[in-house]
Amino acid sequence: MKSSYEGLQKNIRKMKTPAIEVWDNQYPDRDYVVNLSIQEFTCICPKTGLPDFATVNISYKPAKTCLELKSLKLHCVAYRNVGIFHEHLANKLLDDCVRACRPRWMKIEVVMNPRGGIATTVTAEYT
Repeated sequence: MKSSYEGLQKNIRKMKTPAIEVWDNQYPDRDYVVNLSIQEFTCICPKTGLPDFATVNISYKPAKTCLELKSLKLHCVAYRNVGIFHEHLANKLLDDCVRACRPRWMKIEVVMNPRGGIATTVTAEYT
């Protein structure tokens, strides 16, 4: 029997999302970490169609540029009506953030609110 969500995630890597802007880092010679926490992240469960709520934590070591926060927020809001698996979400966010600022290192942790008694945390890392 075919699942109701089978095949829905095939093109997630190609999904168009708003651009994340950057600004010039005035300390590109220094190794430091920026920690961001997006506590109002929402998307849709691709299996049930119900809303999923999460906290997205982004940690990165900037190189030449830093992530601009307003555009990052708009980028995240674009997921509000997107059905996406938690694992794909963490990796898509990582791909988009790395593409925007080309950091030395980045880690994205997606902490999903429990649903059905199961809590999910997915971590994706770029080195």
